[in-house]
This record gives sequence, structure tokens and C-alpha cells, in this order.
Amino acid sequence: MAADVDLEKQAAASAAACLVEGGMTVGLGTGSTVAYLLPAIAARGLDIRCVATSHATESDARRLGLDVRPFEGIDRLDLAIDGADQVTPGNWLIKGGGGAHTREKVVAAAAERFVVIVSSDKPVERLSPPVPLELMGFGADSILRSLPQAKLRPSTPRTPDGGLIADWYGEFDDPAALSALLEATPGVVGHGLFSPELVSEVFIGRKDGVEHRR
Repeated sequence: MAADVDLEKQAAASAAACLVEGGMTVGLGTGSTVAYLLPAIAARGLDIRCVATSHATESDARRLGLDVRPFEGIDRLDLAIDGADQVTPGNWLIKGGGGAHTREKVVAAAAERFVVIVSSDKPVERLSPPVPLELMGFGADSILRSLPQAKLRPSTPRTPDGGLIADWYGEFDDPAALSALLEATPGVVGHGLFSPELVSEVFIGRKDGVEHRR
């Protein structure tokens, strides 16, 4: 089963890599599916520049010869590609299993085209907890008191921007309402709910090929 999932991730990543064209500025996500994306892009030998959402992605991309730049002096991206933990038929996402969701959302919002790559175990009919959160370290106990259904991840290092990683475990029916609640809570730097407005298309790796949702 694990081998099948890995093959599906690789298939989705390879399909998305074909969208990259020379001269583009490309946002690179974080996670196990992106690990297949990076060599697929590098193998094409294109003249592109990249922005990475985590130190791990930046290190792996540079090792493969990709030109990774700081996300400074760049106000838009042509394309961003990333994985997801859950994706609904309407393209609501939960992201952030790896704790990079705040940077991933900044990159997705900056992209003309945000493409999601997943294996067949990630599509769901409706989103369910946990929802990753990034919290300020300043006043963290107070922030958590205002979010009783959230808990810090144990033994998790801080994000590259100094934030703490927590997860929201409360049940919810309306992702838009939960998104608004979290965004209105002082001290919540970012959350892992991505709205359909951010998503351009989704590649889903399956045993019999790749499903492409536009």
C-alpha cells in the first residue's frame, strides 16, 4: 500500500512538473509529495528561479541544481506547486502537516496559478480535524486559552519565522466560518485551511493514472 501511494505521489508530481516553463518564477511547497516534484522539475533543465516554503525544500532544491532565491524583491510568482493533507471536491484544503502552512499560503496567494498535487488517499468528502496552526510565541498560553480546542504539537521546533505549531482538534462543518474565527484570533499567525479561491487545479495520482481537476 505504501509503495502504491508513493507511485501516486510521483505520478502527480511528474504531471505538475510539466507545467513549469523556462523563464518562470516558481513557488515550491513542502512535504513528501513535493519531494518527488523537485527532481522532476530539475530533470527538465529549465532556466527558472524558485522560492521555497521551508528550509528542507530549499536545501533539497539547491542540491538538485535549482536556482532558489529569497522571497524578497519578488511580488508575484508564475506558478506554485504544493501538496495537501486533505482536499474536498470543492477544492477546500487542509495543509500544514509539516508545519510550513503559513509560508505555503503566502506563496499560494502570490502565484498566478496554484497547483495542488496529492495521492488518492488525500481527497475527502468533507474536511476534518486536525487543522494546523502557527501561533506567536509571545503570549502563547493566552492564545491557547482563547482556543480551547487547540493544542501545541509536542517536541516540534519553531517555524523558520519563529512561530509555534499547534493543531485545532474541534469538529467543524463550515471551513469558511472556522477560517474566519482563526483569522480573527489575536496571536494566530496562520492556519492550514486553504480556500478554493486560492486553488487553480489539482492533480490526483491514482493507480490507473492522474486525475486533473481544473
